[in-house]
Amino acid sequence: IERPLRLNFHVSSERIELVKLTKAFISVPQEAKDKLLNILENFPEKKVFKNRDEFYKLFNKQIELKIFPAKLLKATREALSERDETADICIDKQGNPEADSNLKDFENVPWGTDVNYYFESEVKPYVPDAWVNKSVVDSKDGKVGVVGYEIPFIQYFYEYVPPRPLKDIEQNIETVENELLALLRQLEV
Repeated sequence: IERPLRLNFHVSSERIELVKLTKAFISVPQEAKDKLLNILENFPEKKVFKNRDEFYKLFNKQIELKIFPAKLLKATREALSERDETADICIDKQGNPEADSNLKDFENVPWGTDVNYYFESEVKPYVPDAWVNKSVVDSKDGKVGVVGYEIPFIQYFYEYVPPRPLKDIEQNIETVENELLALLRQLEV
C-alpha cells in the first residue's frame, strides 16, 4: 500500500542550519558554501510553500544551477523540505503521485479474497489517498502482491498453564532470602 508524498518547503534559519549539516554541503569548497548560504539567506520569499513545483521554480531561478553540484542542490532541497499532510501531493514527471517511502505499508489479505476488493473495503475508507502498488507481483502466480502464509503457532500449539499460587511464590522468595542471609553471615566470619 502506497501513500502520496506531501512536502512543504521553507527557507528559514532553522532549515538553513539543516543544509549546513548535510554531507553534500560539508564536502564542497568554501566558496560554493558561501554562495549557497548567501542565496538562501537572501531568498525572496519567506513563506512556507505547500507546492513543490512552485518552490522548485523559484528555487531554480535563484540558484545558478551550473555552479553547484547536483548532489548539493538535491541535499539542499531535501533539507529545506518537511513532510506535511496539508501540502499538495508531489507529482512525478509522468503526472502520477509520488509515493512516500515512509508511509509504505503492507496488508495481509485473507486467502481467496480479491486484492482490489480487500483494498476498497478495508484500506480505502481509512486512508482515501492510498493506492496498491501494482508493480509488486508474485513470481509464481503473476498476480499483484506476494503470496505467503501466516501460521499463528501460539494459537495452535500453546497450552495455558496457570501461574503458581501467590503463597507458593512468597515462600520461594522467603527461602531464597534466608539462603542469601546465611551465605552473607558466612562471609562475615
